[in-house]
Amino acid sequence: MSSTTATSAGSRRALELDRRTFARGAAVVLLLVFAIFALPSFVGADWITTFTSVAIYAVAALGFGVLYGRVGLISLGQVALLTIGCWVGARLAYATGMPFPFLLLAAGGVTCAIGVLVGLPALRLSGLYLALITLMFAGATTIVLAVTDFPNGGGGFKGRSVTGALTTETPPVRRPGLAEGDTAYYRYTVIVCALLFVLVLVHVAAKPGRAWASIRESEPAALAAGVNITLYKLWAFALASFITGVAGCLLAAQVGVPRAITFQTQDSLTLAATALIGGIFSLWGAIVSGLFQQLVPFLFQAQWGWNSNLVLILFGVGLLQVLLTAPGGLAQQFPKDMARLYKLAASRVRLFAAGEKPQP
Repeated sequence: MSSTTATSAGSRRALELDRRTFARGAAVVLLLVFAIFALPSFVGADWITTFTSVAIYAVAALGFGVLYGRVGLISLGQVALLTIGCWVGARLAYATGMPFPFLLLAAGGVTCAIGVLVGLPALRLSGLYLALITLMFAGATTIVLAVTDFPNGGGGFKGRSVTGALTTETPPVRRPGLAEGDTAYYRYTVIVCALLFVLVLVHVAAKPGRAWASIRESEPAALAAGVNITLYKLWAFALASFITGVAGCLLAAQVGVPRAITFQTQDSLTLAATALIGGIFSLWGAIVSGLFQQLVPFLFQAQWGWNSNLVLILFGVGLLQVLLTAPGGLAQQFPKDMARLYKLAASRVRLFAAGEKPQP
C-alpha cells in the first residue's frame, strides 16, 4: 500500500513538473512572439535601436553567466570578446561578400578560439586571480584597438584606408539583405539571440551542464567522480566566447561604423555588475542584465534627461542589495517577492470577507 501511495505521489509531482515546464515554455514563446512582432509597433526608432542593443548585451551577460554562474569562473573579459567579435565581423564584412549568417559564424569561431586561449590560465587560476587575468586581457584589447582602430573598408589586416580616418562617407557594415532596416534588423537580432539562448540551454540541460555544476560545487569531488575538469572548463570558455563573438558581429552591423572608443575596459565591470543584479544562475537574469546595461541608461539620459552618474549609483545599490539579500539576483528574487505579496493580499482579502480585523 505504501509503495502504491509513493508511486501516485511521484506521478503527481511529475505531472506538476510537466505543467510548470509547459507553462514556462508557453510564456517564453508568447514573450518572444510579442518582442518580435508586436513591440516594434508601439515604439519609435530610438527604442528599436535600444532594444536591439538590449538583445546583444543580454547574450554577452549570458556568456558571463555560463562562466561564473555555471562553472564558478570569474571572467571580466566578456566585453573584450564582444569587441573582438565586432572587429572580426566588421573586417570580414568589408573584405568579403560572404552571407551574413557566415559572418556570424566566422566571428563566433575566431572569438571562440581566442577565448579558449585566454581561458587556459583558468586551468590553474580561480577566483580573484582569474578575474585579474581576464581584466588585463580586456585592458590589452582596449589598447590594441585604440592603436589600430576599426576597419573602414581599406585593405590589409587592419582594413584601414589610405587616410585611415573614419568619415561620414565611410560605408557602414552591411546587414543581411532581408533585414537592412532598423526594425527588420531588430527582429533578425532577437531571433539570432534567441537561438543562442537555446544553444546555452541545451548545454546546461545536457552532460556539460551537469559537469559544470559538479565543478562549481567542488573540483576535487568532480575529479573523483570522473569529470574531465580541463575539458569542461575550456568547453565553458569556448561556448561563452562563441556566443559573445556572434553578438559582437550583430553589434557591428547595428552600429554601422563601430569605433574603438565605444568599448572601454570599465564596461567589463559594468557587465559583471548588471549580470549579478539580474541573476547569474538563470537565463532570465541575462535578459534583465541587458535591460540594465542598455535600457536604463537610455531612459535616464535620452528620455528623462537625468545625470548619467545616477545610473552608476543605481547599479551600486542594486549590486549591494544582491550581495546582501538576493544572491540569485532579480530573476529569482522578484518572483518570490511577488508570491509573498500575493499570499499577503489574499489573506487580507479573506479576513476582510469574513469580517475579521487583520493582524498588524
